[in-house]
Amino acid sequence: MDKNKISSIVFNFAILAIIISFNFSNNPPSGWYQQFLPNLNNNLISDIIFIDSLNGFGVTDNNFSNDTGYIIKTTNGGDNWNIVFIDNRDYKAIAFIDLNTGYVCGAKPSSGSRLLKTTNSGLNWFNVNPPDPFLVLDDMSVLNEDTIWLASDGTAGGVFRTTNGGTNWIRQSSAGDPDKIYMFNSRIGFIGFNGGTPTTRKTTNGGFNWFTVLNEGFSDIQSVDSLTGWKARGSMKKSTDGGLTWITQTLPSGGNIAISEIIKFSILNSDTLWGVGAVSNLIRGLIYISTDGGTTWNYQLPDTSIHIPRYYHVQFINKQNGWAYSIGGGVHTVSGGNTTSISQISSAIPSDFKLYQNYPNPFNPRTVIPFSLKKKAVVRMYIYDITGKEIQRLVVGDYNAGEYEVDFMGKYSSSGVYFYRIEITGDSSNEKFTETRRMILLK
Repeated sequence: MDKNKISSIVFNFAILAIIISFNFSNNPPSGWYQQFLPNLNNNLISDIIFIDSLNGFGVTDNNFSNDTGYIIKTTNGGDNWNIVFIDNRDYKAIAFIDLNTGYVCGAKPSSGSRLLKTTNSGLNWFNVNPPDPFLVLDDMSVLNEDTIWLASDGTAGGVFRTTNGGTNWIRQSSAGDPDKIYMFNSRIGFIGFNGGTPTTRKTTNGGFNWFTVLNEGFSDIQSVDSLTGWKARGSMKKSTDGGLTWITQTLPSGGNIAISEIIKFSILNSDTLWGVGAVSNLIRGLIYISTDGGTTWNYQLPDTSIHIPRYYHVQFINKQNGWAYSIGGGVHTVSGGNTTSISQISSAIPSDFKLYQNYPNPFNPRTVIPFSLKKKAVVRMYIYDITGKEIQRLVVGDYNAGEYEVDFMGKYSSSGVYFYRIEITGDSSNEKFTETRRMILLK
């Protein structure tokens, strides 16, 4: 073979190896990165679900303003989406039992309700007999292939249940028009009424009887067991007695947060929750996170190049893999996002409240901020840029006396001077302490 051709082949192979090496060492990226949806004719994503780290589905709803509805699917964690089904319906909800078996529900006023099922991971969809062809199916809760609940509005609306896969349906509530339903198991569940007179109602006998537990509806509700659960409808509330009483949780506010609310959330366990719905002043959607069951909430701002003002859907399948989606796309993390951690390094009681200099300083991209508490106190810590604009709220919560360290990640901020400020209020007194220090991020 000609030496020049051999040299050319070797050179091209080397270039290819470098490219492959670069992609494997830099992909997937840390933190959050942006993902895009296909052209959906201006339809809105009404629901989205991920079965595992690779496979996910979504459905569209455009409030009956056009005749096209879509079911979309990804097999690579949301990096690419494909349209797998087109119909003349608006779809409201999607649920999967496993990778193969899933359902979508929706309706169109002129042509009635639609409940679809797939048994081959979305390759094909077929009709399941609805309880009434003229219902508007707003939401569903699927326990298995036999047991499905539907929430629907209209004059014949209410709550419907099948225990034989849709062959027969039982109307189990006809009071009002519920637009949300969540069943924790075959006996315990909730329905939400967000129109008319908003209420949240509960059943403990499989839907045969419902009783009001709250005089407001919900946009999302989930439980970790029969007693502990959360509900969202702007505010975030938690119950530890099965929904009989609810405690409002404090969300971050002020600074660069224009609207502080949660409309959808994802539960990893009894401690870790993620929520979306807030609006910032930076044309960047906020993603809330709590690691203590919602007692304290912090927030994350995805990369500055991503200008999605608000996220409407969120799901985490484990500590690393999560998604937050909006109208035209969303963001994905395979490293748990840019979380902030706080740890107590000593229980010895200091002589005073104190904020120390961060280390290292300058830093890139991570630094540690130490502080001391001489007694139990409410602690708030903020990060500001050189203009005085709040860019992150690191700490909000009650802490016992001791020595602490806060881990700050600056990988989504540009080089420059930043300030961190601590505000401490004595838990059992009016004693207050504030201090501000300077740090430098060099990239």
